[in-house]
Amino acid sequence: MNPPDATPLVELNHLTFGYGQRVILNNVSLTIPRGKVTALMGASGGGKTTVLRLIGGQQRAQHGQTLFDGRDVGAMDAKGLYEVRRRMGMLFQFGALFTDLSVFDNVAFPLREHTDLPPDVIRDVVLMKLNAVGLRGARDLMPSEISGGMARRVALARAIALDPDLIMYDEPFAGLDPISLGTAARLIRQLNDALGITSVIVSHDLEETFHIADKVIILANGGIAAQGTPDEVRHSDDPLVRQFVNALPDGPVAFHYPAASVADDFTRTSA
Repeated sequence: MNPPDATPLVELNHLTFGYGQRVILNNVSLTIPRGKVTALMGASGGGKTTVLRLIGGQQRAQHGQTLFDGRDVGAMDAKGLYEVRRRMGMLFQFGALFTDLSVFDNVAFPLREHTDLPPDVIRDVVLMKLNAVGLRGARDLMPSEISGGMARRVALARAIALDPDLIMYDEPFAGLDPISLGTAARLIRQLNDALGITSVIVSHDLEETFHIADKVIILANGGIAAQGTPDEVRHSDDPLVRQFVNALPDGPVAFHYPAASVADDFTRTSA
């Protein structure tokens, strides 16, 4: 038997998922190692956010398993999902703060919903989490009074409020200026290591994501095009991975939408 810290926190085993006749993931198997930062990357529509939804139980696979700490999320009832989600944190794209709650109350929300901690303990926990992201002094501000980068950091403080085992990030760098982007990336890496948590990042920002990730998984065409360390993925021989990593405008993902030849289109007489 593997030692506890060697077993993956999340596993997808021969998983197939689709919407109607459209298959998004086809017989995919992957692992998310404990205590590491794993990046899910690839072209739009490749199934990255779908994987997050499967892990959180918002979606259930047609075939295969989604295991969280050895338990099949897809087979859980509402009570089981509620229990396992307390061990997960989620940072949504653009933060998704409650606009009518202050910074303090946004971070306090999961503590008030999921625990019976007294108010003074909740206050201390909230201030500690805000201090970890550098925003203890902004606790009384409203979301409309802070910048986009600050909002993302408040959302991160909220995501770690319950000290989860897993944090999932859906496009954490989208729309951020270079300073805020660098700050967010550094926080993700530092909090992952300091708290001993496991992080899964869905991102299109290749440079920052490769800089902080331990493992990169490239999803494409319903499967895994490449996986490994950032350096291994960067030097992949797969044409699609090379196109993605080097931001090439043409390749397996074609620049031109399928059409008749130029000669046929321009010489065709109108009906």
